[in-house]
Amino acid sequence: MASEINGSSQHLADHASGHRREFLKQAGTLALTAAGIPLLARETAAAGVTKVKTPETLVKTLYDTFSEKQKQAVCFDWNYVDPARGLLRTRLENNWKITKPSIKSGFFSAEQQSLIRGIFDGMTHPDWRKRWDQQLKDDVGGFGRQQSIAVFGQPGTDQFEFVLASRHMTLRCDGNSADHVAFGGPILYAHEGEAIFEKPNHPGNVFWHQALAANRLYDMFNGKQRLQALVTSGMPSEELVGFRGSKGRFHGIPVTEMSADQKEHMQSVLKLLLEPFRQSDRDEVTRCLKTQGGLDACHLAFYKEGDLGSDGLWDNWRLEGPSFVWYFRGNPHVHVWVNVADTSKIELNSYQDSVGV
Repeated sequence: MASEINGSSQHLADHASGHRREFLKQAGTLALTAAGIPLLARETAAAGVTKVKTPETLVKTLYDTFSEKQKQAVCFDWNYVDPARGLLRTRLENNWKITKPSIKSGFFSAEQQSLIRGIFDGMTHPDWRKRWDQQLKDDVGGFGRQQSIAVFGQPGTDQFEFVLASRHMTLRCDGNSADHVAFGGPILYAHEGEAIFEKPNHPGNVFWHQALAANRLYDMFNGKQRLQALVTSGMPSEELVGFRGSKGRFHGIPVTEMSADQKEHMQSVLKLLLEPFRQSDRDEVTRCLKTQGGLDACHLAFYKEGDLGSDGLWDNWRLEGPSFVWYFRGNPHVHVWVNVADTSKIELNSYQDSVGV
């Protein structure tokens, strides 16, 4: 197994202005309901029987193609601890390679590169394929370029995990091997649209519509609710998405203090956040959230700090419960840090690279 890895991280207003409301109006109506179950890669077996290949089965297929040299570079024991980055399979960063080889390189064969792409496609929703590809094109030059993988444990058993890591992406596939957590552990998705310092309307950013939906909820609030929801001074560092537990103190307005129509919109925002991912991960998030009291156990906060254009359209916001954090940082471009579990006892292992953004 690999013992050391190079390539470490490159690291109240009680009014909405006419400009803000007009911007939101022009943004249009979003499709706020979750799409259907993702299509998975398929193969036709003998006798015309169609077998469905999940990302997990593809990880096993990929693993079986590795040479010993490849296993030494990208495969690790389940509880491997990196000297600099801790328990490696739980690591979360915004700009990193978890192992040295890039997917699009001579290190992996064409067949292996195709399998890795299949795993990625299976972890995400097919309706989002073009948007994921746009993000990857803008941020790393296309799928597989400056992207890395790692495999932990033994694929094909009940304890393994596949991690895909690069600038602006940390995604996982574990077949529910990692206890208590959704997505196999904390994840990150992000996008630099037209520029590293995006304009206030974030042109070309494939995730910005999520913030527009959340801001529409803010516009539904009355004066008292806006005072609760808006944090006027400071905001947490983006990588701080550890759990506070049921006795934690949270920023923002409790969902329990929202009206019925506001709660309905809050639910639609959650569906929109889950939309880029496969159905099994959506279901796991729902299950984890339910164990802690559902959305009613959460708070929603908007941060005045970092308001691009000072337009009252809040670029930074956070939905948080006892063991649920979805932190949308929209300045200077979009980073979204996600940590969801069914218990608050899970430790966070995260790092934010402010140089590589």
